[in-house]
Amino acid sequence: MKSILIIGMGRFGHHLCQNLAELGNQIMIVDEVEERLEPMLPYVVSAKIGDCTNEAVLESLGISNFDICFVCIGTNFQSSLEITSMVKEMGAKWVVSKASRDIHAKFLLRNGADEVIYPDRDLAEKMAVRYSANHVFDYIELTDEFSIYEIPPMSQWVGKSIKELSIRNRYNINILGTKEHGEARLMPGPDYVIRANEHLMIIGRKEDVDRILAQIES
Repeated sequence: MKSILIIGMGRFGHHLCQNLAELGNQIMIVDEVEERLEPMLPYVVSAKIGDCTNEAVLESLGISNFDICFVCIGTNFQSSLEITSMVKEMGAKWVVSKASRDIHAKFLLRNGADEVIYPDRDLAEKMAVRYSANHVFDYIELTDEFSIYEIPPMSQWVGKSIKELSIRNRYNINILGTKEHGEARLMPGPDYVIRANEHLMIIGRKEDVDRILAQIES
């Protein structure tokens, strides 16, 4: 459980707050518009109305007490930059700022952000991968090189164990889990026998996964 501050309760801030709360974190939210705070009150331990470009407002929050500070200002980059800089100067342990463009990310990183996220871009990339391939049910990019894919098993894998197939050596991927009827099972052992109706959650390089997908489609 972590202590988290979220500044800016737009659409992304709302989803972030709800998901963090469901994972058991203690959250404080801040926005200058009261109506944006009200729907999130069941999920947070504290909510404050205020303009965080005002240094006095930020100082009243006790910035250094939070494990992570999220700056989720999406419509006013100048405000996002100012808040990011001030939050870091006030002793924030880790600052994550939302950006929509690469040039914004560069300025945020130079002015206090420890990490920058691109929720709109990341969602667009995820949807592009998912909907351009017939057999990718979900996709998470981890690095420029490795991603996690949810795919069906190849027909020749069905009825055989992971060890028997020598998945890692033969295909350069690892199976992180399986999913059937919405139920996920993580870290299957080498003796796990792959079933026809399940999905596999695999991690690998794009070129290696593309070769598997090509065989599934053929």
